[in-house]
Amino acid sequence: MPVVECDPEEARERLTEAGVEVRDGNTDHELWRASHAGSTLVAYDGKVVVQGGDPQRAVALLRGGGGRAHVYFDGACRGNPGPAAVGYVVVSGDGIVAEGGRRIGRATNNQAEYEALVAGLEAASDAGFDEVVIRGDSQLVVKQVRGEWNTNDPQLRERRVRVHELLREFDDWSIEHVPREINDRADDLANEALDGDRN
Repeated sequence: MPVVECDPEEARERLTEAGVEVRDGNTDHELWRASHAGSTLVAYDGKVVVQGGDPQRAVALLRGGGGRAHVYFDGACRGNPGPAAVGYVVVSGDGIVAEGGRRIGRATNNQAEYEALVAGLEAASDAGFDEVVIRGDSQLVVKQVRGEWNTNDPQLRERRVRVHELLREFDDWSIEHVPREINDRADDLANEALDGDRN
């Protein structure tokens, strides 16, 4: 349960500007409440507590930003198609801004890769970055997003459209293919999410 130390009124303004509805608190101690990316945000004096959902996206939105971020993404799949999960890491000059991994149900490996990229871009957008340098070990996704390869599969085409919608939120972006060892944190997060429910 992340706790973000901040000015609650500035945080409220940032959420409102991002289109998040902010409501009154449920108790005398709560200044306000909001929901974002499945998480509940509760403001107290000098801090905001984030519970449930995808807390890293909510934390990134609270902290705000600007500047450039590096977004690493990876999808994991057991079978093709099969149970699948995504992992992403958003890094700035100050370190990791947001990271996460979650199961996405049944998907192909390529669908999982696209979903991971979408999750990473949403987190970078929430954090208010102006530029993103995207890195992933899926050559197919990288070349399709760049427009170098066609996207014949209707489901992948739909995800590529979503990626380009998100990219329009940034002033500048680039995407590059990297070896798996450069992308190990995103890979670990996807696999941990996928393996976490196998007990």
